[in-house]
Parts: sequence; C-alpha cells; structure tokens
Amino acid sequence: MGLLNALRAARCPLSTSKSWLCTKASLLGDKNILLMGPPGAGKTTVGRIVAHRLGLPAVDVDDDVLETAWKMPVAAKLVEVGGERFLEEEGQALCNFSSSGCVVSLTGSNPLHDAAMQHVKESGLVVYLDVDGEDIIRRLARMKVNRIVGQEAGVSMRDILRYRKRFYEKWLDVRVLCGTGDTVEEVAEKVVKAVERYQSHAAETYVSTRSEGAGSSNQKTYFSDVVVEGLATDGGLYVPKNSFPHLDAREWLRLVDMSYPERALVLLEKCVHPLDVPALDLRTMIFKAYGSNFSSEAVAPVKHLIHNQYVLELFHGPTASFKDLALQLMPQLFAHCLPPMCNYLVLVATSGDTGSAVLSGFSRLGGADGHRTGVLVFFPEEGVSEIQKLQMTSCGESNARAVSVLSDFDFCQRSIKRMFGESGLAGYLAVEYGTVLSTANSINWARLLPQVVYHSSAYLDLCRDGVINFGEPVDVCIPTGNFGNAMSAVYAKQMGIPIRKVICASNHNRAVADFITTGEYDLRGRHLMLSSSPAIDILKSSNLERFVHHVSGGDGRLVKELFTRLDAQQHFRVPEHLLSRIQEEALAGWCSEDDCLAAIRSVHVQTGYVMDTHTAVAKVVADRLQDGSCPVVLCSTAHYGKFAPAVFKALQIPNIPEDPVEQLKKLEAKASGPETHRDMMKCLEERGSKAHRVCQAEYSVLVEEVESMIQDSFMKVL
Repeated sequence: MGLLNALRAARCPLSTSKSWLCTKASLLGDKNILLMGPPGAGKTTVGRIVAHRLGLPAVDVDDDVLETAWKMPVAAKLVEVGGERFLEEEGQALCNFSSSGCVVSLTGSNPLHDAAMQHVKESGLVVYLDVDGEDIIRRLARMKVNRIVGQEAGVSMRDILRYRKRFYEKWLDVRVLCGTGDTVEEVAEKVVKAVERYQSHAAETYVSTRSEGAGSSNQKTYFSDVVVEGLATDGGLYVPKNSFPHLDAREWLRLVDMSYPERALVLLEKCVHPLDVPALDLRTMIFKAYGSNFSSEAVAPVKHLIHNQYVLELFHGPTASFKDLALQLMPQLFAHCLPPMCNYLVLVATSGDTGSAVLSGFSRLGGADGHRTGVLVFFPEEGVSEIQKLQMTSCGESNARAVSVLSDFDFCQRSIKRMFGESGLAGYLAVEYGTVLSTANSINWARLLPQVVYHSSAYLDLCRDGVINFGEPVDVCIPTGNFGNAMSAVYAKQMGIPIRKVICASNHNRAVADFITTGEYDLRGRHLMLSSSPAIDILKSSNLERFVHHVSGGDGRLVKELFTRLDAQQHFRVPEHLLSRIQEEALAGWCSEDDCLAAIRSVHVQTGYVMDTHTAVAKVVADRLQDGSCPVVLCSTAHYGKFAPAVFKALQIPNIPEDPVEQLKKLEAKASGPETHRDMMKCLEERGSKAHRVCQAEYSVLVEEVESMIQDSFMKVL
C-alpha cells in the first residue's frame, strides 16, 4: 500500500487536451454524472445504459481518455511502468480531461489520486456503485482478472478491495447500494433515481403533524431546519412530508455482514439529503458517534435470552442507556446545521436517561460549536434513580447544567413545550441575548431518526446468526413512555424490516397501553405514580402524536383536533377505523411492580442474566402478548446498574451497600451478564459531592432558570 504515499502531493497540470461537451439539457445541467467504484462494479456498462436513457454522451476513462492519451492498452501500460508510476500517470491524464454534461465511467483506481479526483469532482456528481466485495471477486474471476492496480505481491484481492473502499467513501456524493444479483439495468435505474433525488432537494421536506394540507404553509422546511428548531411552530412534531425510503430484500442482505456504523451510514444516507449533510460529513459523524465510546464493539448487540426471546442491548454507550444511540450522533448533526450567527440553548426534559445522555453527547462538541451551544436539563427530583441523578449532576461542563424540579416529568416536558410556543419569550431571548431555544428530546427529529438504525440492525443480526432468514417476521417489545423508541420501530418497518408487531410495554403508568387497547387517551384523574422503571413514568406521551399521524395517513387536521382536545380536556378518543389501524401496527400491555421484580428474579435464576427494571417490564408484557410463532426482540434500554436498589430487591440480596460503586460491584458478582458498565462505574468513582440546583414546580421559575443559564453560558466577560 506504500506506493500511494507519493500520490498525496500530486497536483493537476494545466488542461490542454480534448474536452467532451454536451449541449443537451440533462438532470444536472452542464454537470457530469461520474460513476465510481471498484473494478468489476459495472461502471462502463451501467454508464452506457444511463447515458442512453438520458440522451447524454458516455465517456469511459479507460477507453476514451487513458488509451487515447497513451496510444496503448491500459493493461500494457501497467506492465510497462509498474503500479506506482501507473497511478501517477493515470492521475495526470485525468487532470488533463474535461467534460460537460456527460456520463463518465471512472477507473477503479482513479479515487486513489487526490488531485485527479478533486479535479473531476468539481465538474459533476460522484455516484458510488457500492457493490458487495464477494460479488466483485466473482466477477473478476469470470473476467480472468487476478490482479488490479496497486495490488502488491502477497496482498489478496479481498484485502485490496477493502483498502480501496475508504477512497470511494471519501469522494462519493451519493451512494447506489447494489443488491446481490442486481442486473446492470436495475443498477442503472438506481443511478438515475439517485441523481434525481440529489436534484430534488425540495421534495425532501418536513411538515408538522398538525399541518392541515399543502396550502397551510408555503415555506419549505428541510432536515437542517427541523434539527435546529426541534418543535414545529404550531405545536406539532416534524415528520417527513413523503414516506420513508424503502430498501428491497437484496439491499437489506448487503447490510447483514456490515458493522453497526456501516449499517447506520447506509440507512441514514437514505434519510438525510446530501445537500443538508454531505455524505463525507455524515460518515465522519457516524464513525465518531459509534466508536471507542461504546463498551461493546458491536455497539448494540443482540443476545439470546430464553426460548424465542432475544435481548437487544442498548446500554453500551457512555451513559449506559439506549439514549446514547441517538445522542452520540444528534449533537453533531445539530452543530452541523446551526446557522452561524446565534447561540443555542438546548432544553431537555428527562425522566432519567435522556439527561445524562444529552450532557454526554453535547460535551463532545469542540471549538466554536461547543462554545455557542448550551444544554439545560430539567428532571423530577423524586422521579429518577440515585445513579441517574449522580450521572446528570456530576457534569462539569460550564455550558451544561441539570436542574431538578419538585414535580414529575410531565410537568417538565409541558413547561418546555410551552416555552417553545410563546413567541414573546423566544423573541426576548433572541433580541436580549442572541440566543435561540432548541430541544434534544425525542420530539426532535434528529433524536428519533438514529433510533431506526438499531431496530434494523437487530433484525440483521438475527439474519447473520442464522436465527431467521430475511423476510421472516419478528416482533419487538419496547418499554414505552414517550413513544419515541416504539415510533422508531414503526419507521424501521416502513423501511422494509419485517416487524410484525410493535409491542408497547408500560408500567402502572399505563396511559399508552390503555390507549392502544381501547382507542381512548384519558388523563382525567390520572396521577403519575413513581415506579422502579422511572424512564417510562410518563402519562402524556409526545411521540404518540407522530404515531396517530402515521396511522391516519397523515391527517394533520385530525391530529390537531385530537391533541388540542387533549391539552384542553385531558382526553380524546379516536374513531373506530383508526383504532383498527393502530392495532394492526401495535399491541400493548402493562406490568405491575411485583411482576417486574419477579421477572428479574426468574430470568436470573434460569440464565444468570440480570435485566434492568425496564427490560423486565418488556419481558413480562411479551410473555403475556406474544404468541411464540416468531422471535421477539426485547429492547433492553438501560444497564441494570442504574437501578441497583430495585435489582437488589428483585434478587433478594440482603445487606445492600450504601455506596453506589459498591452496589455495582456486589451485583456484578451475582450476574453472568451483562458485564459492569465501565463508563458508568468511572462516573460514579469520580463523582463530586457538590449540591445540585432544585427549583419549585412553577413555570415562571423554570423560565428564570433558562435565562440564568443563558447569562452564565454566553454572557461571560472574558
């Protein structure tokens, strides 16, 4: 691989050679469509088909540029000058090439020459034909190609293709994911659709769940807008105006052997337009989000629990909860989308896990992004576990703060939504402090979207491990409070994952379970009851609004009517036909405190595995509702160590240590799995003894906290 080092300093000479020009209008105007991929990807054949369909000239760099310039076959040139010199001369020839409005098939080695690729990239859109490596090897064998440019002695074809992939990923503008067995005609059709998508940014917009139709607003709202705004101005939640992208079975099968970050990259590229977040930037963010900060290399591993039940372990991130899967990525997306002139204060209401995950995720922002972004977390003083509280209040960042409220989660969330709805407050903060409010709760689309990945990844893991074949159904059972996790499973199903039922599991705060069962959402006379599963101690579920919007076929008028009534009267009932649609997608049940603890004890006795309290809620409900005809994936949303006192009680272990670190050590000795969470242990071992702020349950007091936070974060005199 060392022969490539000399190419990094290469520069393009002045262009003096033949130009290829097209005067016919094309999808990209005078820009080229540049097909990139490894040898054997089908670039030349696909390029000719695409050119024919679009009525454009086709240029093959091998035939029309290199062999014309060298007056000899490419293979002969390689033999004559050797690999290192070949790459340099190939790059120089490409630097001398210019074209306009053509379909250009690059060579497999062009992307290894930085200057040449920079030159051609300026002339058009680079479309990466992402073909499976094993398919490439089979094709090259049929073509009797046993060595490609840059492949040194002793290096296998498989290794050189793996090495080259990083260069393809570096230069792509859009990816065409080629399924195993795709014909060249099918790939060509995907190329045309990819180019059309790139050109149709205006088609990938977002609407409020309460939007009453196309005429309700002429302003287009893009991904970058919804990431920063969080909540729609009419009080609704943002959703894609058009349906989620759908992958076919052959495309999904390509993802089976990929790592979690690779799967995330492919899926999120399809959901985020490259003009909002360019492909290379998205790749950088994803590989930073899901790297050594996770204690498991698999990021979100799936493990067999018992019978047909599998546990999706979502607690290997820095704060030991499923929120890390979104919140290690979301702050990077947020920073990328920020307009340059304002400061931003991210407001968060948490029932436990979101707070520490937000603080962790935003603390990783560096430079100017970190300086102009503050985070303020509100949590119920008596509604989180002691370890959750320690995780939030031990944050040492100057522009991040966690404040407890002498009320419940619903009050915290309701207060934040009210702040977003008061234009006078928003205007005052903008004028007085140059600060705009945003949110990182799952009402923010950028919080919800990354969660689609782990539901998809869990299914792919079951395929990889031979538990199922692609296309066979699974159920997923999710501890449900604010409905974001469940909603992301619904979206994964829309993308093509064969999820049969989304089973929503509640504790004794069962407003969501009752709604899915009866169609009636009734908060009248309900009071939030504390439980051993505090992350789902929620009565008013924000993301349920997205679910109703989904099952109603995007009926914003109905959604507005229902949720306005809920705000005013604490109650609504959906029509009977809508209840039928809800129950086609979801089942729901609830679990008592005694049953939750009994499930932890039972699973530990049978397997040695220790579940946290939320996973136990899912287990109990799955046992009752799932019919056993297919696998069921239990979403394990937190590490058991975050709820140590409840787990001690469940396992009937006496003499509980007072110190949280000693509690975890004692539990670890009793568990065959999962292992102790390193980052949570480190946080507890390094915790300080400083007191945290506690405020009264008054809206005006929370507004004062917001203003104080802005002053402390952004108004300092340096």
